[in-house]
Amino acid sequence: MNESLLLNYRRLFLRGFTVQAHIGIHDFELQAAQRLILDVDLYVSFAGTSPKDDRIDEVVDYDFVRAVVHARIAQGHINLQETLCDDILTRLLEHTGVMAARVSTRKPDVYPDCDAVGVEVFRAKPGVL
Repeated sequence: MNESLLLNYRRLFLRGFTVQAHIGIHDFELQAAQRLILDVDLYVSFAGTSPKDDRIDEVVDYDFVRAVVHARIAQGHINLQETLCDDILTRLLEHTGVMAARVSTRKPDVYPDCDAVGVEVFRAKPGVL
């Protein structure tokens, strides 16, 4: 991780955010929604999100992340976790307060011999890194 990102930014995160999603290419995945677990990290300006009055409008709200995920899931079936991660990441980076983000998804119920299968993507706005 870039040192300036760690020193000058605040990291907000959601861990184990579990949703039901229509995702996958296998026959059994096309039949019904399945459990999908997301982890999200947002890197926001430390100075820009240091609340002076202890109010939610002074920071990036976690509800924003959850709304982005739910809105994308609601659009319908997604074949690939890569597509979902990229779409969510793009929408998160549209927020003016988000300088960089990491999104990972994992499907815990696909293979009996694995805890999960998943994808992770990280991207920063131009000039951040």
